[in-house]
Amino acid sequence: MQLHNATVFITGANRGLGLAFAREALARGARKVYAGARDPASVTLAGVEAVQLDVTRPEDVAAAVQRCGDVTLLVNNAGIAELGAFLAEGSEAAARRQLETNFFGPLRLSQAFAPVLAAHGGGAILNVLSVASWVNSPLLAAYGASKSAAWALTNGLRHELRAQHTQVLGMHVGFVDTDLTRGFDAPKSDPDVVVRRTLDALEAGAEEVLADEVTQHVKRGLSAEPGVYLSVLAR
Repeated sequence: MQLHNATVFITGANRGLGLAFAREALARGARKVYAGARDPASVTLAGVEAVQLDVTRPEDVAAAVQRCGDVTLLVNNAGIAELGAFLAEGSEAAARRQLETNFFGPLRLSQAFAPVLAAHGGGAILNVLSVASWVNSPLLAAYGASKSAAWALTNGLRHELRAQHTQVLGMHVGFVDTDLTRGFDAPKSDPDVVVRRTLDALEAGAEEVLADEVTQHVKRGLSAEPGVYLSVLAR
């Protein structure tokens, strides 16, 4: 999937990683970039077309597909994160909120745009996942569960969409220096570096990209004995 002359739709494109994806897509010669955001007025990047989109609202998704019928790359970037353990008060409601955005959001967008991508030769879907797809801790318990579900979604979509020649790329990354991670005292990657690595992988035809060293380390540790996810869970 090449960015030159592509038509790109990015969810959560008004800030953070979504904004970085939009900037880099334009820099790589995308013909058009749709920037989805709950508040279109918050999209200020020159050269993109703001689109009203709350990924938890099916009516917003339907309207976006009707308006953006020329899309060749869908970037499922919009996400939320809430602190808290599974046994904390209010954890069930928190889990539902995060699953609604982080799992059902990409599912809705992928279902809606798959026929559009097929009509334009297949195109690609890029799902922003996390190192938390593989490991979990009480700090971000429900968030990790939502990203594990999104990873499973990505793997399933890859197989379902192969027949229509749609490339499906899952991007895993640890903490990125954006508004979402403000207040976390941990090493953070530069969003522009993460996006460049991810789009390089997309253009190379990859199906998975580990966008930082933390994620690469964790991926290697999944098959270790004991698995790295066991030590993370025990903390």
